Amino acid sequence: MRIIDLTMPIITDHVRWKAERTVAGDTTKGDLFQVTTIKVSCHSFTHVDARRHYFSDGATIEATPLEDVVGDAAVIDLMDVEPNEAVGPEKLAPRFQNVKPGDMVLFKSGWDQKRSFRTKEFWTEAPYLTREAALFIKEKGIRTIAYDFPQDYVIRLLLHGEVRPIEEHVTHDILLRAGVNMIEYVVNTSAITADRVLLSAAPLKIPGADGAPARVYAIEGR
Repeated sequence: MRIIDLTMPIITDHVRWKAERTVAGDTTKGDLFQVTTIKVSCHSFTHVDARRHYFSDGATIEATPLEDVVGDAAVIDLMDVEPNEAVGPEKLAPRFQNVKPGDMVLFKSGWDQKRSFRTKEFWTEAPYLTREAALFIKEKGIRTIAYDFPQDYVIRLLLHGEVRPIEEHVTHDILLRAGVNMIEYVVNTSAITADRVLLSAAPLKIPGADGAPARVYAIEGR
């Protein structure tokens, strides 16, 4: 059995997210214990979206069934994607041949090996899915999808505070709206060698939240 960590570390000097971290207590100075406190968005680093993130009538994150985010997943090899490539259904179709309705799907582009997630280029030069690609995925009837690149073109615009209409957030507008669970910003997918893995992406149980961080990993050779 081989376990592959697919999770971004939560760091305080990231180019997009400003996580705050404080530490109280110092055991080297005689304190009984040390306590770390972090303040970070539920949609930063590796996380799971709830439908409430975009839709006022959507479920919040604690309602996510664990069986929807833990299970057998088809690995979609996209290692040949180029920077700023618009990924359409013509590229996805031959790679989705073994995807069954109800599957979990994990994209493997290895994007973090091409552009470090610590840099703005990870966002501004990323490949992205077209609206037609999102519609193609919806038609496959999958229950969950994990992305290892910023999958909507307009995500890069958030770096300087530009928020575009939901129709331009194509995977959220089409897939999240349809109830497909979305796992965002996984990394280290290039370490995966199998075409199917056990994927675990259980989000933190935060009542009423529109998403939550998750420790995401894949298991090969069960």
